[in-house]
Amino acid sequence: MKRIYIFTGKGGVGKSSVAAAHAIKSAREGVRTLLVSTDMAHNLGDIFGKKLGKEIERVSLGPDLYEIAPEHVMEHDFPAMGNYLGKLLSGAADLGGREKRPSKNNQKDAAKEPTSALQEMAMIPGLEELFSLLKIADIYQKEDYERIIVDCAPTGETLSLLKFPELLSWYMEKLFPIGKVGVRILEPISKAAFKVEMPNKDAMNDIEKLYLKLAELQELLKNRDITSIRIVTAPEKMVVEETKRNYMYMNLYNFNVDGLYINRILPRNVGNDFFEQWLDIQQEYVTILKETFAALPIYEIPWYDEELRGEENIGRIVQDVLDENDVFAAKAITERECFKQDGDAYQLEVALPCARKEDVDLYQGGTDIIVKTGNFKRNIPLPNVLRSYEVAGAKLENGRLRIRFERAENEVE
Repeated sequence: MKRIYIFTGKGGVGKSSVAAAHAIKSAREGVRTLLVSTDMAHNLGDIFGKKLGKEIERVSLGPDLYEIAPEHVMEHDFPAMGNYLGKLLSGAADLGGREKRPSKNNQKDAAKEPTSALQEMAMIPGLEELFSLLKIADIYQKEDYERIIVDCAPTGETLSLLKFPELLSWYMEKLFPIGKVGVRILEPISKAAFKVEMPNKDAMNDIEKLYLKLAELQELLKNRDITSIRIVTAPEKMVVEETKRNYMYMNLYNFNVDGLYINRILPRNVGNDFFEQWLDIQQEYVTILKETFAALPIYEIPWYDEELRGEENIGRIVQDVLDENDVFAAKAITERECFKQDGDAYQLEVALPCARKEDVDLYQGGTDIIVKTGNFKRNIPLPNVLRSYEVAGAKLENGRLRIRFERAENEVE
């Protein structure tokens, strides 16, 4: 079965090197492998000493390489929707008081209009990251790569990237059924009163296509037989704390984290008094990580005496850490969220490892149960059978949030 491996972690912990090591190991096993970067500060080209373009770089020996350019993906995969959104945003900016520059050559300006319209889409937070994910899903469906290894942006951006399809799909599910009717009704009003052009038929078709692709993308990312999330960390206090939060958020959104990589561990025999205190500090945090993430496979990567650039140097991680481990096996570590019947009541269980009770908020909004922890929240749709039930209590224990639902008093027969 084809698989996707997503590597994430705090900026500067060595995600790209660890992801590249897995890609090299996979290619050496004779498996057709693609190494993808969704980080806008691309560095795969720097690691492999290659100048990468906007398309996949085919490599005869080793993994193929791809640094995704979201604007290029938007322009080529969703042109009608992209042009409409770009023009809409540009028009909104003009209404807000932005002056248009005088045109010296109308024909040249017209030729550049689609590109500039697409550039306006950068104003929508998370949209570029979304198109990066859609491109990965498209490659998974159309290409014959057996393994796709993804080098993601730092933690916060990765979390936004992974939760965005579910969030946008939730909004589209609520709004899209009335979208086409609303467009027909509002089109003459919007043009006359606000000088805003409603989406045309092609744009609405593209939006509908995006809606369907979002559903496919969610299913792909949350399929535990297909997608694995791997966290790269380092034995430092701030990194350890962020790793705990990262793991909690990934479980909140129902992603399968099945590996932890502790990078840049100093050797015990370094033989230099300057590093003695650092060795003790690192050992303390390595112990904390091992105790906190005892359920996960843990890989310890040493701090090497040279820069990890080029296949030969990256290959040291393969030889020292990955060669004797079955790192590509599919592992389901935590249970998915689930609803269970308990007599006349029901219970929803959500995995929230590393969460503290005082940091978790819970409330019911319409047909959703909303769980919030830290800076992230998730709307979990309730099944139809629970539409007449209310939250009767909740308990967080052993990394599991258990929410109890009982029938509302006015619904009791």
